[in-house]
Amino acid sequence: MWLYLVALVGLWTLLRFFRERQVVSHLQDKHVFITGCDSGFGNLLARQLDRRGIRVLAACLTEKGAEELRSKTSDRLETVILDVTKTESIVAATQWVKERVGNRGLWGLVNNAGISIPLGPSQWMNKQNFASMLDVNLLGMIEVTLSMLPLVRKARGRVVNVSSIMGRVSFGGGGYCISKYGVEAFSDSLRRELSYFGVKVAIIEPGFFLTGMVNSARLSSNTQMLWDQTSSEIREIYGKKYLASYLKNLNELDQRCNKDLSVVTDCMEHALTACHPRTRYSAGWDAKLFYLPLSYMPTFLVDALLYWTSMKPEKAL
Repeated sequence: MWLYLVALVGLWTLLRFFRERQVVSHLQDKHVFITGCDSGFGNLLARQLDRRGIRVLAACLTEKGAEELRSKTSDRLETVILDVTKTESIVAATQWVKERVGNRGLWGLVNNAGISIPLGPSQWMNKQNFASMLDVNLLGMIEVTLSMLPLVRKARGRVVNVSSIMGRVSFGGGGYCISKYGVEAFSDSLRRELSYFGVKVAIIEPGFFLTGMVNSARLSSNTQMLWDQTSSEIREIYGKKYLASYLKNLNELDQRCNKDLSVVTDCMEHALTACHPRTRYSAGWDAKLFYLPLSYMPTFLVDALLYWTSMKPEKAL
């Protein structure tokens, strides 16, 4: 009995290994549009795909970011300025992409643009703090996707959405986890809807990586600003010990993050170039061995684990 089970698992593993290494043909003729290419995952992916000969259309927030990217890539790569929170910017970028892809359509759309601040306990924030996060990480991604979908559908291509392990397990305040849970939900519904048109949708769920978004000094400064803007009542409830401990954790974040961004961009590249891409990619050992299993545990166990390992307000002690 056990021998048959081992043989079945082995056969399934070999089949999956073979399927995942089948590559789409004529990649050099395909266009991929990537948002958030000023730095981090988007910047590295743009350079990675360019080296592979794919026609990259890179969207940057700033002209400086676009210039720096062009200086490190071939003439095939083209850049456009895009602010995903502005409808007119998205419409202009979509027209720009349409002029370049023509009747071939857009093979790949990578929704990578995102922000990580404001970061802090939810009670330190107001509605606008949540809205500013959702505008970029979720609503901007949705609007870019809807605008580009006719081009992707024409090519029967791919949509790759960058989520996070914090879209699986919520253990921080503010809008970041909310936005990433939204990315997961939107991607799942979109995948099922677009399967009728031959379009595949993949979700990238990175663990903690050292990118421009994860910058200890910037995160700490933002959190301190939130603290300074809260009411005296909230500051008294949480206490200075809580703030000091929170800032200490942020300042140590750089040491705990994975510096090898290619772990994530390799997942993105596979989602764009494999004949049989995965539905989800958990990038990083922390995502695979801790956060992903945690997301399947009973809620009361997750709550207890995070409660005893998290910081607590002084008045609650």
